[in-house]
Amino acid sequence: MKKILLAIALSAGALIALVGSLCLGSVALTPGQIFAVLGTKLFGIVSHVDEVTLVIVWQLRLARTLLAGVAGAALGVSGAVLQGLFRNPLAAPYSLGVSSGASLGAVAAIALGAKIGLDFPGATEAAAFAGAVLSAVIVYAVATANRRTAPTAALLLAGTAVGSFLSAIVSLIVSVNDKDLHAVFFWMLGGFGGKGWSELGTAFPAALVAIVAALILARPLDILGAGEEAAGILGLNVGLLRALAVAVASLGAASAVAAGGVIGFVGLLGPHFARLLVGSLHKRLIPVSAATGAILLMLADAVARSVMAPLELPVGVVTALLGAPLFLKLLATSREGKAL
Repeated sequence: MKKILLAIALSAGALIALVGSLCLGSVALTPGQIFAVLGTKLFGIVSHVDEVTLVIVWQLRLARTLLAGVAGAALGVSGAVLQGLFRNPLAAPYSLGVSSGASLGAVAAIALGAKIGLDFPGATEAAAFAGAVLSAVIVYAVATANRRTAPTAALLLAGTAVGSFLSAIVSLIVSVNDKDLHAVFFWMLGGFGGKGWSELGTAFPAALVAIVAALILARPLDILGAGEEAAGILGLNVGLLRALAVAVASLGAASAVAAGGVIGFVGLLGPHFARLLVGSLHKRLIPVSAATGAILLMLADAVARSVMAPLELPVGVVTALLGAPLFLKLLATSREGKAL
């Protein structure tokens, strides 16, 4: 019964976030107008909807809101996998530099694509994935090599250093390619302005693969929670699991970055709220993290385009304002990588 009630609550929350996001913006709409447009476009129901409202909802807001939901789900799952892999509630694509790596790959494809052979369709997504994987590998290698430092401190220090280094490279690319400044600025701050159905079609398959693969890894991640030595005794190939988990988390982060640029803290907040709802077992934690991540990012996108309308804020600014205080709270209440 609890599972059914939770599924109903999450579904209702996602629907409310979707409809609320469609209502908000420089032109405020009512839920009745939203449902009228959806009924007309999806089910052919005849309704008195003016052409302007139809264009705003169907062409401008719906695909963008769904894209935000897909990116949020991918980030939530990525964070849940990384936290399970590192056995650390502070691990997230943003805090561990994975998002910075994905951003570097995407920015390099945008600014230098024609020069380095990254001008083919899907090059931005492929470069973002490669950058995310490389960043995750470096951070993990540094954190595990430093045996004199507590796990939490090692991860945070390595993630901060790698993220700062990659951000510096992005700044260098911007400095020598000022003609691409606007596009690069988008990737660095995050946002879904101007995104439509084509971007959703590109991001959704990668995010879906990441979510399904994460669910497959749920049981091994639970076993890994007992420690690498105990997991090895139980027959788990820890090295293979580590590689697969990094790949899955990187794919999720890369799909989100390719869709909306660097958006911080969703990969931290989604799993955190999910853990409060369903506990730490990954077979429940992963799908709920996807749902909470999607809801958070849809709401953040709605706030970003409505709070100072007609001016649109970067979504990354909104998520940082919400996520940074919670991150500090989690850091203050953690001990040796374990939340108290």
